[in-house]
This record gives sequence, C-alpha cells and structure tokens, in this order.
Amino acid sequence: MTHSSFSNENNREDSNQRLEFLGDAVLELVVSETLYSRYPDMAEGDLTKLRASIVCEPSLCEIARSIGLGEKLLLGHGEDMSGGRERGSILSDALEAVIGAVYLDGGLDSAKGFITAVFGDKLVSHAPNSFETDYKSRLQEIIQNKSKSTIVYRIVGEEGPAHDKTFTAEALNARDVLGRGTGRTKKDAEQQAALEALNRMGSA
Repeated sequence: MTHSSFSNENNREDSNQRLEFLGDAVLELVVSETLYSRYPDMAEGDLTKLRASIVCEPSLCEIARSIGLGEKLLLGHGEDMSGGRERGSILSDALEAVIGAVYLDGGLDSAKGFITAVFGDKLVSHAPNSFETDYKSRLQEIIQNKSKSTIVYRIVGEEGPAHDKTFTAEALNARDVLGRGTGRTKKDAEQQAALEALNRMGSA
C-alpha cells in the first residue's frame, strides 16, 4: 500500500489516493444497501445518520489495525518517523484503498464479501438509534459534572496540501491536555481528541 508521502519522496506518481476515492464510494454503497434492507421503515435522514456511525474514521481505523494494515504501508521517511503507521486518517484511507482494489479485481460481490468479513459485528450491532456519537458533548458533560469547568479545543497541527489536509487538535481542561486527535477537518480532529480523552477516562 503506497501512501502519497512515499510517492512524493521517491518521485513516483503512483499512490493509493485514486483507490481511496473508489473504495470510499463502494463502502458507502455496500453499507447503504445493508441498512436499506435491514431497516425497511427507517426514514432517509435516520439511515444517513446510522451509516455515518458505521462509515467513520474511528471505525475504519480500528478495522485497519485489526488486519495489520499499518505494517503494509509504504510511507515517506518523515511520515513513518512521526507515527504515520498508527495515524487514524492514514489507516482509514488505506482501508478504503484496499476496498477499491478488491472491487476492481473481483467486482461488487467480492467487495461486499470483503466488507462484510472485516466489518463483522459493526454491520449488525448498530441499533436504529445508535447514531454518530458527539464525543465533545459527552466529554463536556462528564467534566462539568466533576468540576463545572469548560473544555477548550485548539488546533496544534496542520499537514498536507490544501485539498487534502489533516488537522491535529487537543482537548484541554484548564492547562491539562486530556486528549489529542487527528481528522480531515478541524471538527473531526476535535471529536477525535474528545474520544481519546474519553478513552483515557474509561468513559468512551
């Protein structure tokens, strides 16, 4: 699996980015079809929210780690040294690229079989009301119950070109950093920082 950082360092034009684009679309289609069949009475808006709770960076990252995808990545030296093999955005993108490759190699049935296998319980354990979690709100509620203080978020890192940026955010309580996270938008990065804080507290 070839990350763009490796291609840039080695003057190569090949990377996973086009496969990521394709795999993202195939994944959304397969999950959409699964939910459409499982919940015939669910409204469109609720189906969209439920799909978002399954096809999200934390979910894809968890699956990528479970199949050892980080070990198979070709990364640029700087990206590798800075922990790129464990970075959520890189792992989730790589999984999408694998899905795209499976689709090109074996068609939609093969892609559906692969997605069903690696997602496992994630495709069947979501109740209709288990929509995408607002980790920031949950963290704020927990902290306010303990100390009445307010969580503040700050962006501490920004990488990549304008069309494909990755942001890093920290969740702070006073001067204490409770969690750090990355995402393709500042909002996503803040949510991931809140999720890490919740995990540290055993409240996720």
